[in-house]
Amino acid sequence: MKEGSDMKELEDLRDRIVLATLPHVAFEGWSDRAIRVGWADSGLPEPEAALIFTGGAAEMVEHWSRYADRRMTEAMARPEIVSMDMRQRIAAAVRFRLEVNVPYREAVRRTLSYLALPANAPLAARCAYQTVNSIWYACGDTSTDIAFYTKRVTLVAVYGATVLYWLDDSSDGFTDTWAFLDRCLSGTGWLPKLKERLRTPFGGLFRPCSPRTRDPHSA
Repeated sequence: MKEGSDMKELEDLRDRIVLATLPHVAFEGWSDRAIRVGWADSGLPEPEAALIFTGGAAEMVEHWSRYADRRMTEAMARPEIVSMDMRQRIAAAVRFRLEVNVPYREAVRRTLSYLALPANAPLAARCAYQTVNSIWYACGDTSTDIAFYTKRVTLVAVYGATVLYWLDDSSDGFTDTWAFLDRCLSGTGWLPKLKERLRTPFGGLFRPCSPRTRDPHSA
């Protein structure tokens, strides 16, 4: 019982450090200065914060992605989600995932630039996979065949396009983004004609995970 409590405490501490750093990332990117100031703003001594994130910026980016995935998964547990069809659930999950980061939109923009660096390609692929996998599981997906992959490949494209649209959306309440998302989902057919094209490996994007990979947030 104590071990679970300790893990929760550490997770909360890691959340606190990352969220304190994001306002500085918005202006400076994932620079050493932004990270150090974020550590200070979290209220922890720098040596202690550095020990919590020994992997530096890359580890903090991945933790932020997982934090947003967790928040999305929590939002998807609302009773009203159960009555939705699958397309509506996917739309709700993507929306919840983006809404988590509304206060940090400029940090998202700077993070995409960071992830676009060639050296960070594995990190970018890992974060993208974790997010779309979390979304599908939160929506109740239980597929284990080729559909497992086609759904995630399709959602990577939809999610990525929606993030880019959202970053430049100035409409009230991001209504233009949600309309764009609905158009994207309506155009996929939700059984995309990708099966034959996806018989070959997916460029390593999903290689670390099997079709039976469990939801990282499940018990």
